[in-house]
Amino acid sequence: MPPILSRDFYLHPPDVVAGQLLGKLLVRRYKTGQGSSTKAIRLAGRIVEVEAYFGLDDPAAHTFVGKTARNAVLFGPPGFAYVYFIYGMHFCLNISCEPEGQAGSLLLRALEPVEGLETMAQLRGLPSDAAPRLLTSGPGRLCQALDIRRETHNGIDVTSARSGLHVEDDGFVSGQIEVTPRVGISKAAERPLRFSLAGNRFVSR
Repeated sequence: MPPILSRDFYLHPPDVVAGQLLGKLLVRRYKTGQGSSTKAIRLAGRIVEVEAYFGLDDPAAHTFVGKTARNAVLFGPPGFAYVYFIYGMHFCLNISCEPEGQAGSLLLRALEPVEGLETMAQLRGLPSDAAPRLLTSGPGRLCQALDIRRETHNGIDVTSARSGLHVEDDGFVSGQIEVTPRVGISKAAERPLRFSLAGNRFVSR
């Protein structure tokens, strides 16, 4: 198994970590069956699109209002999952970064599916042979494809192999990175804080 990114990886500002996170593998250990028939399936996707959010200085960040029960994870140590529900239908996965108390975060917007595609399709409610781009292109889709929900994954330590959700470095060289403004927001929308692998067909539209 490739090494899991350590907590130190996430200690830096969100825009720095976002660029370094591209090309890494998001891995979910998904359990199926019940009782003695339970088995774990490895679901993995290469991170191809990330948005950076700063703490109290970013009007688009959930932490702009200060620490609340909802966003408390982001004010804690780096390397923890922050999952929220949006539009009454989608979960979105973020990872905390910067030293404790600074509340930086990274929104994972798209993956290139690598392992467990058939299971991802089932979790998305699609045929087993669905086009890979339909699985994890977009923050809501990737959470559905990996069965990531707030009630099960918010606050999980993604630097631990025991958590069932972590990020690995398999040595992939990311190549050219495209930097553009963030999407789907109305505040601070002009900031160039959306990072993606240039030319990758799995980047969300």
